Amino acid sequence: MSLFRRGDVWWYEFWFAGQRLRESSKSTSKTVAKDAEKNRKRELEEGFNNIVDQRQQRVRTFQDIADEFFDGYKLRLPDSAVFADYAIDHLKRLLGGKMLVDFSEAAVIKYQNDRLDEGAAPKTINEEVGFLLRILGEPGDILRVRLRKKKMLKLKVRKTIGKAYSEKEKERMLQAAAKARSPHIYLALTLALNAGMRDGEIKRLSWAQINFQKKFLAVGRAKTEGGEGRTIPLNSDLLSVLTDYVGWYKHKFGEIRQEWHVFPFGSPQPTDPTRHVTTLKTVWNNIRKNAGVKGRWHDNRHTLITELAESGAGDQTIMDIAGHVSKQMLKHYSHIRMEAKRNALETIVRKRTETSAAENAEQKCSESPVSSRDFEGDYPQKSPQSGVLEGHRAVYRNRKSLKIIGSSGRTRTYNPSVNSRMLCH
Repeated sequence: MSLFRRGDVWWYEFWFAGQRLRESSKSTSKTVAKDAEKNRKRELEEGFNNIVDQRQQRVRTFQDIADEFFDGYKLRLPDSAVFADYAIDHLKRLLGGKMLVDFSEAAVIKYQNDRLDEGAAPKTINEEVGFLLRILGEPGDILRVRLRKKKMLKLKVRKTIGKAYSEKEKERMLQAAAKARSPHIYLALTLALNAGMRDGEIKRLSWAQINFQKKFLAVGRAKTEGGEGRTIPLNSDLLSVLTDYVGWYKHKFGEIRQEWHVFPFGSPQPTDPTRHVTTLKTVWNNIRKNAGVKGRWHDNRHTLITELAESGAGDQTIMDIAGHVSKQMLKHYSHIRMEAKRNALETIVRKRTETSAAENAEQKCSESPVSSRDFEGDYPQKSPQSGVLEGHRAVYRNRKSLKIIGSSGRTRTYNPSVNSRMLCH
């Protein structure tokens, strides 16, 4: 380490990591030059050892950090930006003025309690806390570990039990959808009930994904990796509705382009086929109300998977159609309906009854009385046609009397128990 002067300005020079550094202190004071050299060496050592001074970052307000996070989030995940905006707005409302250094486990737990007091659902609060910890970065990762240890990371969520719509409920919903003002809802509902597609998969569907010639569609971006790119055959009901929709689409936009969306953007009527519709929530709520049906849009998917399970389709077939990656998830979605379970149990009862009746009939035949007044002891071992009977030689029957036991022709056996069973059968 050395200092030297060039003109009136002091310079410093030293070796670091095998390299010689020579820099100006930009000062005429030797004391300032010494401090500058010391600070420069410290800066290089911290950078070399990955030590970063985050004091400036830690005093930033949460609102500033959240806005910066959301700007990047909506560029990477535009389809999820609506909910992210909703969740981050609540975070900024309650935590926006806090500095990064102020966040602790207590601050997160207080936020959970404040949102519960406001009536927010536990699942929603868990999603918001997830965004909070991601926005905080490395301090958020530390808080996540500590909260998980205390079992305070997530609120207990009420398990929503899916349902499968009955045939009558499906019929009423489709009738209500056919009468709705929305041109999308009837086809969207038919896709959900006949292809088991998720809400996002339906809304993002493009014409390039539908092969009318081979009668199947390919799913694009999906919620799970196993669901992406799966192919679903178009059954006759879905193909018929889709064909009618093509006629309306061509009349509306003059043509169909492969890159255009099947459900174009616009409200109350579609206007831009280059963008897809953002929500079907309002029209779906109206349809449920008009049809007198209780349930979620996702239950349409539950319904198809249940019907496939009831029809006897194999697990792999169902997983290929629905896009599941495990049998555990398949079990979660498949709700064998009460009527199907009742029929299965009644089938067992019918089988028991039929088996019992058959056994009783056989027992009655085996217990039927047989005339044996002419025979005592062993049965004769030779056919009576020979005229000689072993056993009781004194007993003799003429051939005409023996024909009543066997057939009208030649008697094949003289064992009365065998003949009795033959007559029963």
